[in-house]
Amino acid sequence: MVADNGDEPDDDINKLTLHVPETSHQISTDSWFQAGFVLTTGINSVFVLGYSGTIMVPLGWVGGVVGLLLATAVSLYANMLVAKLHEFDGKRHIRYRDLAGQIYGREAYYITWALQYVNLFMINIGYLILGGSALKAFYVLFNEEHTLKLPHFIAIEGVVCILFAISTPHLSSLRIWLGCSTVLSLIYIIVACVLATKDGLNAAPRDYTIHWTSTTSRIFSTIGASANLVFAFNTGMLPEIQATVRQPAVKNMLKALYFQFSVGVVPMYAVTFIGYWAYGSSTPTYLLNSATGPLWVKASANMSAFLQSVIALHIFASPAYEYLDTKFGIHGSALKVTNIAFRILARGSYLTISTLVSAMLPFLGDFESLTGALSTFPLTFILANHMFLMAKKNKLSSLQQSWHWLNVGFFALMSVAATVAGIRLITVDSKEYHIFADV
Repeated sequence: MVADNGDEPDDDINKLTLHVPETSHQISTDSWFQAGFVLTTGINSVFVLGYSGTIMVPLGWVGGVVGLLLATAVSLYANMLVAKLHEFDGKRHIRYRDLAGQIYGREAYYITWALQYVNLFMINIGYLILGGSALKAFYVLFNEEHTLKLPHFIAIEGVVCILFAISTPHLSSLRIWLGCSTVLSLIYIIVACVLATKDGLNAAPRDYTIHWTSTTSRIFSTIGASANLVFAFNTGMLPEIQATVRQPAVKNMLKALYFQFSVGVVPMYAVTFIGYWAYGSSTPTYLLNSATGPLWVKASANMSAFLQSVIALHIFASPAYEYLDTKFGIHGSALKVTNIAFRILARGSYLTISTLVSAMLPFLGDFESLTGALSTFPLTFILANHMFLMAKKNKLSSLQQSWHWLNVGFFALMSVAATVAGIRLITVDSKEYHIFADV
């Protein structure tokens, strides 16, 4: 990767009083460490229980390991570019769309907001599906009749998420919940690793062959898995998280990113690789479905995964909440009757729609692929490189400019290809399963 000369904020910008846009949520209140935990919660959320099946199975050992390492490095680099633009042109850009609008104009503001909304909406769908899957896995441990199906548990997950959203007004108020999220993540990751290791040691030699029905299937599965790779590391809402960080916001956010992409990725790597090693090409999209062990251990892991999904979903829904709260002038105590009523109406409606879509089309791996294609590639890689190029072009050498243009072109092609692959996967699965399927 080519180093950029524009790593530090311009001296003339530092001399200005940075303008901060109006918002109903808190700004500059959190430490870099808390921001780092928000980012790490995203990486080690309940989604990690699916990466063995959605990344390693279609890519195999070589493709999966190399792909994850490359995705880690490229994602860190792209996120650093966005973080360094947080204080640009005398303004502190607390929303991704604000930054894009400042650099490109008003049309880019709305396009970026649409891309980000799609990204966060589909991530939330994934959390609802996974949370429902975890609750269903908990249920079947104690009930042999299986009268309740996955859509029922997704609906329960949605109700719990609504209650949590009503009681948690903004991103900064997650402080104590981030500690809970870390504990919950460690429970299901450690349990999954231990049980998978036990199963792997006691099992016959596994089949790690990548199975394709045709060359077309091979191509689309590989492209879809590449979208899952970038989905695993990126939030699509870095400026919104950086907005909560105390000054100096750029330096503190870089510390949070270093934490995320060093300590934060270790648990995710562990559960992804161990899960695939233990079960090979038969690894499911929810790892605990294959693990065998004491009932109470599996029950605690599944319940932890369910509860953690509720906290993680709130992080990715917070930009939508911030937009609604700011637009409708929600100020003052979070306990005011009018503020509570607004959260019930606005957040309840948003999550009800999300829950309905999740229950109708519970194809987790497909949604990961399509989310990575439609929004993670454009937001995290294409926009990040092009915005940095536009903002710093007078300070970049021709080689550095060529490097950023190369990134823009490559990830644009990947985004188009992955979008086609993601739509194809959902179309194929939709033909195989009816809506509200119990997958």
